[in-house]
Amino acid sequence: MDKVNCFLEALKRRRSRYALTNECPISDKALTALIAQAVKLTPSAFNSQGARVVLLLGGKHKLFWQLTKDALKKIVPPEKFAPTQEKIASFAAAYGTILFFEDWTTVADLQQKFPTYKDNFPLWAYQSNGMLELVVWTGLAQAGIGASLQHYNPLVDEAAAQAFHIPKTWKLLAQMPFGEAVAEPEDKPFLPVEARLRVEK
Repeated sequence: MDKVNCFLEALKRRRSRYALTNECPISDKALTALIAQAVKLTPSAFNSQGARVVLLLGGKHKLFWQLTKDALKKIVPPEKFAPTQEKIASFAAAYGTILFFEDWTTVADLQQKFPTYKDNFPLWAYQSNGMLELVVWTGLAQAGIGASLQHYNPLVDEAAAQAFHIPKTWKLLAQMPFGEAVAEPEDKPFLPVEARLRVEK
């Protein structure tokens, strides 16, 4: 298979997987190495490298979803909580969770050094973090690991910061539960590419 098709096949494998077990087809060491390379190689504006990642395994992973459930209990009516509880339980049943942060000190420093682009640095930070999430997600898929991307921030930010000793300058942007996938994702519709891509010569 040529290089272009290899890349596209990797992207195709990256799908939201919700039916996950607490098994992982690769070792924790290999998993950590994969994520470390993703963090290192994902680009960032001005090479600022403001993305931060916390890998939660074992009890720490389960604790995060317990904290999330506790936070949701405070805002979801009891009579409507069952579906929410079921969804959180499915995330907790996975092997681990990756927390994606952006160190806002990096953003503030860039704003001070380059005031012309002050308003753009937060946007660029979000873009870079999104790229990192895609790189990690695709890497997991290539390793045979299922995952999905969740956003329970800022609801769980404070509790997670206390539980995992997160610096105050780190802004939580996304959470990625992962594990062995036990079900194939459903087909999803795509808009015509012609409506989204233009070529000018």
